[in-house]
Amino acid sequence: MTTKLEIKDKTAPIDSIKISPFRKNIRKTTPHKHNSYFEIIFLTQGSGTHTTDTQKFDIVPPIVFTVRKEQIHFWNIETEPSGYVLIIKKQYIDNCLDKEIKQLLAKLSAYPCLYPNAQSLEPLFEILNQEYQENGYSQKPVVDGLLKAILGKLLLSAKAEKASESNKASDFQHFKELLNQENQLTNKVAHYAKLLHTTPQNLNAICRKEANQSATEIISEHIISEAKRLLLYTDLTVNEISHKLDFKDNSHFTKYFKRHTEITPNAFRKELL
Repeated sequence: MTTKLEIKDKTAPIDSIKISPFRKNIRKTTPHKHNSYFEIIFLTQGSGTHTTDTQKFDIVPPIVFTVRKEQIHFWNIETEPSGYVLIIKKQYIDNCLDKEIKQLLAKLSAYPCLYPNAQSLEPLFEILNQEYQENGYSQKPVVDGLLKAILGKLLLSAKAEKASESNKASDFQHFKELLNQENQLTNKVAHYAKLLHTTPQNLNAICRKEANQSATEIISEHIISEAKRLLLYTDLTVNEISHKLDFKDNSHFTKYFKRHTEITPNAFRKELL
């Protein structure tokens, strides 16, 4: 049996744009869709999750969610929310003569979740809400101008987030390059974090995101790979290799190597030579 999906319309027939405070009593909603408008939800308080189609997002304010028309979404809110809901009807987009607003809306629709700067965004929502409550859409130039400012601010957030992601990928690549360039390897995450001008915690987070491994795991893989290379292709003793790889003594290196390979360095060398 097919479940009939609820279709909601939160605007009056004459409204082409509507803004209102986010209802504080909303907790759980059933999956539903809006077939005639684009929705922007800006939350400054609250926790829980928001699901759009198959994507579930944690509510970590300040946060903005966008919902395109025909998208299915629902809420599971745990603590009292606060913020604004901005609705832009299809007729507004169709009739809008400002091409830049149309372009901004089209670009923004690609981002279902953003983490904006609340200090610069919240006043714009407050002013737009006040203007709408007092005059509705009668002051079109004012409403259009505020809408454009909000859309512009949100897209700046999107660009900043993209740049941040790019920087993280760049830091990860630099980390891998450092492992290859270091004449004296070390298994200390803090050493590489310092060279990258970041913290060990942040380096770990970057590695988790980019490689699904901790920084320690990546360093260990590299050290074991280098140890195997030195054991196979050089005449260095195990003691010399342990010092070259920044281990305090041969015993520490042997335990480390065996923990990762289940064989001692000497046994590995004899087995393959």
